[in-house]
Amino acid sequence: MTVFLLAVSAACCLGSGFVLQQGAAQRAPMQDFLSLRLLLDLARMPRWLAGIGFMVAGMALGAAALGMGEVTLVEPLLATNLLFAMALSRRLTRQRLGRRGWGGLWLLAGGVTAFIVAGEPHGGRSPAGPLRHWLVMGAVLGLALLLAACARRARMSREAALLGVAAGLLYGLQDALTRISGERFGRGGWAALLTGWEPYAVLALGVLALVLVQSAFETAPLRMSLPALTAAQPLAGIACGVGFLGDRLNVTGGALTWEAAGLAAVVTGIVLIGGHPAMPAGVAGRPERVPMVRVG
Repeated sequence: MTVFLLAVSAACCLGSGFVLQQGAAQRAPMQDFLSLRLLLDLARMPRWLAGIGFMVAGMALGAAALGMGEVTLVEPLLATNLLFAMALSRRLTRQRLGRRGWGGLWLLAGGVTAFIVAGEPHGGRSPAGPLRHWLVMGAVLGLALLLAACARRARMSREAALLGVAAGLLYGLQDALTRISGERFGRGGWAALLTGWEPYAVLALGVLALVLVQSAFETAPLRMSLPALTAAQPLAGIACGVGFLGDRLNVTGGALTWEAAGLAAVVTGIVLIGGHPAMPAGVAGRPERVPMVRVG
């Protein structure tokens, strides 16, 4: 129950923070796209700083949840951040939920419940060896960087979704490394934590993901990026949890069917909620960035 409360509280802070950040990022200069200068410009906006404050609180609560529970349990609960983003956006836009909103809400909540109940996420195995550890990490990081590179050449309607997926993959990997950092701290305190590479990787992944997220928020409405981010993060976190952290899921035939159905419902619910009219639409008429194409 404590893990559940921490994860849901983290989701609440993250969802609220994303809405506030997007409201500020859409006013940033387009020439800062995928640049660290974007963060410097945004740091002058009180609304963005408030959003970052919520995000930091959410990440701290998420880290506490990861320190007490398995990644495969916490990640689906963090995906409910979209529900809280929807609630805040609905309050700001005064839109009704309607069939699409309620359908997405029930699919997301029911999918998370089905996955957790059927999968029964728990620890049990020893963490994987270094080779498997680095292979899984490299695959997730490589895919995220590839999507970010593709986003530079994509049109605005697609680049935000590509950047959202890339950032979600990085956040999922960051959550897995946060879990390892927490375990190191529990075993040896600050000395053990600061002598390992994981906390520095957590910081680097966080900065890189933040640049990708704010660039996605800058270029397109929230409904084009946040669903992609929210769907990719738990999938990457679960892959890392099972891949190298030693997390286990129920693998009987019936359980696997319900787990797959639960994840499919989560993704479908995220897409339905993300496309709801209550989600911020961004700045109308903002010029579209021309994709970079090399000639000759």
